[in-house]
Amino acid sequence: MWFAIMGALMLIALLCCWYLIRCVHRFPAFQRLGEKRKLLSWLLAALPVLALGLFGLINVFALMVVILHVAAAFLLCALLAWLFKKLSKKEIPYWLRGTAAILLAAIYLSIGWYNAHHVTETRYTVESAKPVSEELRIVLIADAHLGITLDGEDFAREMERIQALDPDIVVVVGDYVDDDTPRDDMVEACRALDELETTYGVYYVYGNHDRGYYQNRDFSAEELRFELERNGVTILEDECVPIGESYLLIGRQDRSARDRADMAALTAGLDRSRFLIVLDHQPNDYDAQQAAEVDLVLSGHTHGGHVFPAWLMDRILHVNDQRYGMETRGNTRFIVTSGISGWAIPFKTGCFSEFAVVDIVNAG
Repeated sequence: MWFAIMGALMLIALLCCWYLIRCVHRFPAFQRLGEKRKLLSWLLAALPVLALGLFGLINVFALMVVILHVAAAFLLCALLAWLFKKLSKKEIPYWLRGTAAILLAAIYLSIGWYNAHHVTETRYTVESAKPVSEELRIVLIADAHLGITLDGEDFAREMERIQALDPDIVVVVGDYVDDDTPRDDMVEACRALDELETTYGVYYVYGNHDRGYYQNRDFSAEELRFELERNGVTILEDECVPIGESYLLIGRQDRSARDRADMAALTAGLDRSRFLIVLDHQPNDYDAQQAAEVDLVLSGHTHGGHVFPAWLMDRILHVNDQRYGMETRGNTRFIVTSGISGWAIPFKTGCFSEFAVVDIVNAG
């Protein structure tokens, strides 16, 4: 399926390139040149579009996103110009609407670049219906995809920010690394996790990218596990551990794991007087988690929608139970973070990069 999707996207991107060349060629300067030297005018009109190929130095996905967004800006400005003409009987000069399209795309993508590369702090307060003897501050990290917008040094700086928040526990909820994460970045980021001083430690569950799809990186899944554990990180794979006197932490294998236990099995026999927290990379099992009567589920995976129109497709196709934020179903709260980075594409036009701070307190 993914090969079909990628093939369709590449075909659309190629059509967008042809559309953009035609758009550039419609500027008056190229039109005048075309009256005398038609071939040269088309070749020169293609140069700005070919220049977008520089984004291919990041990766092919970044290139496709840029091309699609620039084409969308031209289409939007063309639509607005058509509506203006219908309503006012006046035509907007092509150079004006073309320039507006270029500026719109540049501003929109610049905001997307900023949103992806500048990590914000998002706070949630969860009131516990169960009496807890101690309040708990959780820092939730997901989707670092090391090497995209955060290298090992960048990740270490973010851990310094997190340390200043005095967390009781830090949870890394999957997709810590990617298929092309450099080993040096992975090792440095693991060291940064070891330097965190918390009350109860650092816990980790796997995401769908952590073990690698294509093994294009210079370390194995076993080496990742070794570095995490060597640096004091506890990996949970369908396991439950007590946190203080009032909490139980349940870490699930990723949905992609064939031998993943179901929620009923994971929660059978647990002390229900404790506050049950589930770490689950993909927000795709809400019905079972609500039925199991856990208190809080923490997830990532969606990147908050990452880029338009991905978030719209997610909503229409209902790929995930939730895309971003906190919601309540029954007695269960669900929080999905947009992630401290994102997969492959160094833009976030549908959200922003973040880590989440979750304070669990007694109900007032």
